[in-house]
Amino acid sequence: MTRSIVVGLDGAEQANAAAEWAAEEALLRGTGVHLVYATEPVPEAVLSLVPRESERAWAEAMLARTAGGLRERHPGLSVTTQLLPAGPVPGLVAAAEESELLVLGSRALGSVAGYLLGSVGLTVAGAVARPVVLVRAGSESTTPQGPVVVGTDVRQPVDAVLGFAFEEAARRHTQVHVVYAQQLPLYARLGPAMVPDIRHALAPEIKRSLEELLDPWRAKYPDVAAAAGVVVGSAGLELVEAARDAALVVVGRRTRHSALGAHIGSVAHAVLHHSPVPVALVPHS
Repeated sequence: MTRSIVVGLDGAEQANAAAEWAAEEALLRGTGVHLVYATEPVPEAVLSLVPRESERAWAEAMLARTAGGLRERHPGLSVTTQLLPAGPVPGLVAAAEESELLVLGSRALGSVAGYLLGSVGLTVAGAVARPVVLVRAGSESTTPQGPVVVGTDVRQPVDAVLGFAFEEAARRHTQVHVVYAQQLPLYARLGPAMVPDIRHALAPEIKRSLEELLDPWRAKYPDVAAAAGVVVGSAGLELVEAARDAALVVVGRRTRHSALGAHIGSVAHAVLHHSPVPVALVPHS
């Protein structure tokens, strides 16, 4: 049986946007949507003081209302709901492992500060072995026909990340825009006049490497046009800029854990906090 797309809800506007994006994605994939709400465990010492039943009733009503709205806007879409008793992080991680995709909302903080995923979302996004898509309110269908933008490293390309991008572009009948960001060496940053020379010296060779990297993907997806671009600067910020007219931006996350727990990496972190469009975070080894 085809797995559903899991959406973590909390009643906020950005979570509703995530549910709407997931519904449209589910129709493209021919699967269903599974809406979940994870309750925070309450210590036994305070159980008598906390109205758990009122939270449960609110959560059930919120799930039912969201599910009903999705079914009304997308006739024929399978929508299921579930309360997760294990707590937000373990509950969402466990639900994600049984899904094709986990979709979460991110909150807008403004044009300067960017967007906030929140501690729970960041922890979950850095821990699950499935792709995670982050959606902010208003971005779920801003440019649905735009390209799929994906960041890659020509020295260490990741098939899982590129494959996800090409699959998404094929579903949307759109193109893939592959971006490689070339970091300038320190001495170039000290002398702005040297930057154009370095750009012209490095870009053609890297562009050729990108084109060669894309050849097998073009052969596998002949209906998906793929463009390669080389930019100079911070990978995270350059991806955000490249994704302004995109339907989706795709970045990789290495599945490794530090002493402080799972993390998503600096590039993915920058994109998640500033991208104007939905972001797909794809784990890889």
